[in-house]
Amino acid sequence: MSVLSNPHNLSVTAHAITAADRHDHYGHDGAVLWLTGLSASGKSSLAMALEQTLMQLGYSCYVLDGDNIRGGLNANLGFSPEDRTENIRRVSEVAALFADAGLICITAFISPYRVDRDQARLRCKQGFHEIHVSADLATCEARDPKGLYKRARAGEIREFTGISAPYEAPERADCVVDTASEPLTASLEKLVAYVLAVLPYKT
Repeated sequence: MSVLSNPHNLSVTAHAITAADRHDHYGHDGAVLWLTGLSASGKSSLAMALEQTLMQLGYSCYVLDGDNIRGGLNANLGFSPEDRTENIRRVSEVAALFADAGLICITAFISPYRVDRDQARLRCKQGFHEIHVSADLATCEARDPKGLYKRARAGEIREFTGISAPYEAPERADCVVDTASEPLTASLEKLVAYVLAVLPYKT
């Protein structure tokens, strides 16, 4: 550990803007809407549609998408259990900053391990909402838009969630949408209704 990175040499600087100030500015509280589910469950499509809909309703929000983040902030990480944990740690820290700024941060990550999602909840505090994009493996594998399941079955991709690596579904998600049994529009309507209930917009 370098001298500069020693936590004893750090001093947290308080913001002059309060959470109430941010609420008055944006019209809503900051929050993290954490979408978790298997690859091809519909997380990214839902996240982007939710962002667009909420913006039209006056909310200030931004999506952190798994593939997008791995092309930049987390480009140096692979898919080992350790790297998956670090991927989610970094994302949750960034998401917490968005929420602290008064924005709604929508994340779309497989985030397969419960302990990592629990840690994300702790970092984001009361503004964290775990949303399970529930689609069974057979449905996701049938969709397979990137051909990843096919490659994983052929042994070309190691440690692929749902095939050769585990996915631990949420046990007490704050909201669940079943994208295997309903169209995207129906899942989107449920998510929007959930957000309006827990994060009302002050007009």
